[in-house]
Amino acid sequence: MLLFAGLGNPGPAYAMHRHNVGFMAVDAIAAAHGFSPWRARFQGLVAEGRLGPSRVMLLKPLTFMNESGRSVGEALSWLKLAPEALTVFYDELDLPPFRVKVKTGGGAAGHNGIRSIVQHVGPAFHRVRIGIGHPGHKDRVTPHVLGNWAKEEQPALAALLDDVAELAPLLAAGEHARFMSDLALRQPARS
Repeated sequence: MLLFAGLGNPGPAYAMHRHNVGFMAVDAIAAAHGFSPWRARFQGLVAEGRLGPSRVMLLKPLTFMNESGRSVGEALSWLKLAPEALTVFYDELDLPPFRVKVKTGGGAAGHNGIRSIVQHVGPAFHRVRIGIGHPGHKDRVTPHVLGNWAKEEQPALAALLDDVAELAPLLAAGEHARFMSDLALRQPARS
């Protein structure tokens, strides 16, 4: 069993925020791979299914971003999984929009959701960092992160989420480098 957690804030007011791209990614995986309907569990919503031969539980913490670790930690504990069985999908300011990087371990790099998860389960989990771009000045970070994707960005966002979902079995298999290279081949060149 693996746990894939997408980070975001609950409620329709936040649904299209850049900060909610983690929720969007696990929603896309659930839809593409025929996962069970979402149900309340672990202070969040879960859906279950398979990615290749791996059983996977998807989790969307409903604790709000800054407390994501409470939900993720509860799920890992109940499932009796080590942090290495966890993959977290979240927004990354330091990557250009629609660029995706996977890494294992490390710090929180200022991301409060990741900081919360590290506090609850330690740093040894996999991270799928989905680029949202930096607005250029630190004073504009909060409105950028908590702002909606622009209308002109939405087709590229939808294409990226479809590709992430289609390639998710590679993440489940631990083939992170292949996931990134296959994803990069599908994405159009962007400046």
